[in-house]
Amino acid sequence: ETMAYLLMSITLLHLVTLAVLFIAIMEKSWWLLDNTESSDLWYNCRLDNETKTWLCASSRETAWLQAVQVLMVLSLVFSSVSFLVFLGQLFTMSKGGLFYLTGVCQAFAGLTTFTGTLIYTLHAKEILPDSKELSSGHFGYCFILAWVCVPLLLCSGIMYIHLRKRE
Repeated sequence: ETMAYLLMSITLLHLVTLAVLFIAIMEKSWWLLDNTESSDLWYNCRLDNETKTWLCASSRETAWLQAVQVLMVLSLVFSSVSFLVFLGQLFTMSKGGLFYLTGVCQAFAGLTTFTGTLIYTLHAKEILPDSKELSSGHFGYCFILAWVCVPLLLCSGIMYIHLRKRE
């Protein structure tokens, strides 16, 4: 019974983390400037005051931005693969087996998320458009969500590594 709760908990943690990571990567709020401009990993958007709509253009491709994009997508892939491997191991692994592969994939997801968000933190000036205005802007909620995912991914990776299959 305790094992069933542990499996449900770790599965729920994995799915929540996967959803939060997906939102962090896809939403338009990595950098905000006066509630009239926002930047994410893919677009720079400005609020049109006349129509009250957001006008978005593709981000200027820099080496730092491409590195962050690749690392964040890679983290999403690692976490997704980790979940699929977990489901496969859950039904095919023999009793007493450890979920090493699942844990390693999840830990890699955490490390790639950490590296991507760290690069964005340290190189925001080179990544963002009009970097002269950076002092009046701030990091958005998606950037914070990405940082929140780092410990969640690493902890769930460690939990998977220590998890034994029981019947």
